[in-house]
Formats: sequence, C-alpha cells, structure tokens
Amino acid sequence: MFKRVIEPIVLEAIQKYPIVTITGPRQSGKTTLVRELFPKHTYISLEDPDKRTFAQNDPRGFFEQYKGSLILDEIQRCPELTSYLQTIVDEPRNKNTFILTGSHSHLLVEAVSQSLAGRTQVVELLPFSLEEIQLFNNQLSLNELMYSGGYPRIYDKKLEPTQWLKDYFRLYIERDIRSIFNIKNLDQFERFMALTAGRVGQLINFDSLGSESGVSGPTVKEWLSVLQSSYVCFKLKPHYKNFNKRIVKTPKIYFFDTGLLCYLLGINSPEQLNIHPLRGQIFENFVVSEFYKNSYNKGLEPRYYFWRDQKGHEVDLIKEELNQLIPIEIKLANTFQETFLKNIKYLNKLQNSSAGFVVYSGETTKYKEISLLNWQNLSLAKV
Repeated sequence: MFKRVIEPIVLEAIQKYPIVTITGPRQSGKTTLVRELFPKHTYISLEDPDKRTFAQNDPRGFFEQYKGSLILDEIQRCPELTSYLQTIVDEPRNKNTFILTGSHSHLLVEAVSQSLAGRTQVVELLPFSLEEIQLFNNQLSLNELMYSGGYPRIYDKKLEPTQWLKDYFRLYIERDIRSIFNIKNLDQFERFMALTAGRVGQLINFDSLGSESGVSGPTVKEWLSVLQSSYVCFKLKPHYKNFNKRIVKTPKIYFFDTGLLCYLLGINSPEQLNIHPLRGQIFENFVVSEFYKNSYNKGLEPRYYFWRDQKGHEVDLIKEELNQLIPIEIKLANTFQETFLKNIKYLNKLQNSSAGFVVYSGETTKYKEISLLNWQNLSLAKV
C-alpha cells in the first residue's frame, strides 16, 4: 500500500474515540487505508445491496450478526445505522471500535452530527498530496503531476490519466450528482462542469456561469454546493479584514484534483500544458489544493483565504495565524523577480508585518525578509 501521511492521525483518533469517521471523494483510498490499518476489524461494504438491505430492514439483527469491531464502508448509504452505533458505544461494557467511511460529506456529516456527536472524530482523506507522491516517485515533472492528479489508482495500476478520469467522471460524479438532484440533462451538466473548470482561480459569477450553462443562478449555487460536498471543488473565500478599505467579497473556485481539472479542460497529455492558456491558473490550483491537503493530512481544518481590494491589489493565498495574515504569492516562474512581492508588501504595510513567502519554480530560498519556496517543497511550508 502507498504510504498515507494521515495514518498517524487515524491511529491517534481511535485511541481517543470509539468511532473514527473517514470521509473524502470516491477512489481517494479510504477503503485501502482502513483495511490496512485495522486488519482485525470485520469489513462490511454497504455498497453491497444484500448487506445494505439487511442493515436497513433489520439494524438490530445486523449488529447481532456482525459482532465485534467493524469497518462500515460507505456508511452514507445506510445513515440510520449511526443511531444504533450510538447505543452500542454508550454501553459501559463496550470495548469494540468502529471505522466509518463515506464519500458524501453532507450526507455523512449530517448523520454523524445528529447521532455520534462527541463519540467520533471525522478525518478527511483526499487524493494523494505531492508529499505522498514523492514518497514513491520524486522524478515526475510539474506538468506530469498536474496532468495526472492524485487519485491513487492511476499510480497503483499505472493507468493513462485521461481515460481513467473520463470513466471516473461518468461512473462516479455523474451518478452521485444525479442521485441527489435527479439531473436529467447530462449534456447541460457536463457543459457546466467544463465552464467551471475554465473559471478556475477566478471570482465566481453565478449568473454568468448559469447563463452559459443554460441554467439559473440558484441552480449553479446548488450544483457547486454538491460538488463541494463530494470533494470535487472548493471555494476559497476572501478574507473579511478590510483595513478600512473596500474589499471583494466573492469567493473563488478551485478543484481538489488538478488531474480532473485537466480532463475537464480537454488536456490530453502533459506536453499540452506547455502551451495551454490556463497553465498559470492550473499551477495556482495545484499549489492551493496542496495547502488544503497538507492541512487535512494533519487533521486540521484549512484556514486559507485570498485578499483583494477594489483597487486591484490582490494576494493569491493568505493564512490567518494568531490574528496575523501570512500572505502567499504563487508564481509560475523559474526566476525570482522583486515585482512578485508587490502585493505582499502592500498587505504587510497595512497590517504592520513582514511575514509571507512566494511559491515558485526557482531555487533561490530567500529575498530580504521574504522566504521563497520551490513548489517541490510545499510540504515544508509551516502554514
């Protein structure tokens, strides 16, 4: 099994709670991880229609048959089991532990928050981070990494990314989205997804996106919401601190996996990225998603934003720490230029700070008080 950085977090959680809940996108490696970490637990997949029907129709009989510590895979398929788990783990003599996995955070978290509050820790497992890929292959170029993305099966089976991601999109995303919204016009939804990919790293204009997709603005908001809960996209919010200046309050959209982003943009090879007009935005997405993955892999909630005022000053990414904003600029360049620091200096002057750094492709590591970080070393960033 490929080494996952989040393993210590999961093992620590099961020492503190009788239940650990692992959520994340389909095919991110949840099942492989828990079966490897908990080989003595009985594994039950609720995707199996017979087991799911049994659990739904006779939950008490289900837990009577499957005694002991359990892995309940795809628990969102049978969320009513969480109420019975509450009773089991509250029994003073209970020594069993339970591992729950699920692919839809909104369905899963709703069930967990209602029945298992205080009894479980929720851990989010995303596709491979750069750090994890580098553990078994540190020779991949930037284009290869952005094009392939991080879904484990692509690396495990050495699959061609475009074909696998095409199947992934159709078999998982479309099926899951349709099950929630009963979408009948898949061509319309595919157009919406492609248009969303084309706006990566941009402020979201719901009405414009809806108009070009052929749906209403409220429908766009609903679709983006479910893409978030399925770990396809995430919104990067603007920071609210305005320093007495008017600031932009509209979020930006990013994808958790750049491989899927490249597929939706029609990119069919790493070489095609060299001339693609959105290469800079794809790189920005790559870096921003890495910061998110690194936070989740530490068991932390990402606290990242961007900052932009209405005069055009903008910092790509900021981290809030102890009431201070740490500005991060992302540049697709091999050579450092002092102009990279323009907006960092502007924001730091407003908050009377000297913090911040630049992520780029060069080798220089310091310029005056600002740190310069090569993208290959993103896991070393202390934010």
